[in-house]
Amino acid sequence: QVQLVESGGGLVQAGGSLRLSCAASGLTFSNYAMAWYRQAPGKERESVASINSGGGTTYTDSVKVRFAISRDNAINTVYLQMKSLKFEDTAVYYCAASRTGRPEYWGQGTQVTVSS
Repeated sequence: QVQLVESGGGLVQAGGSLRLSCAASGLTFSNYAMAWYRQAPGKERESVASINSGGGTTYTDSVKVRFAISRDNAINTVYLQMKSLKFEDTAVYYCAASRTGRPEYWGQGTQVTVSS
């Protein structure tokens, strides 16, 4: 079955950096667009960044310049490099896989906490 396993979350001070990883299995990874979402307490889940099968990327405005999404099809992994982290980046971060533009598979999430 399809599995998406996130890692790399943790506690970091404002201004710091983290790199999230999402290892995928059970699917033809290179055929899928991959995305990172996040959900903060009391808020709806929001899209943060996406990368399509050709490597094209999109970002929500609040993370442009600070975050970078990338993928390594050789090891079925998508990354989210986050720098200049802010308190408002605190959330559970999820990766998702899609062929249709809507997420088909989700990971279990990894907590990112930014202390101010």
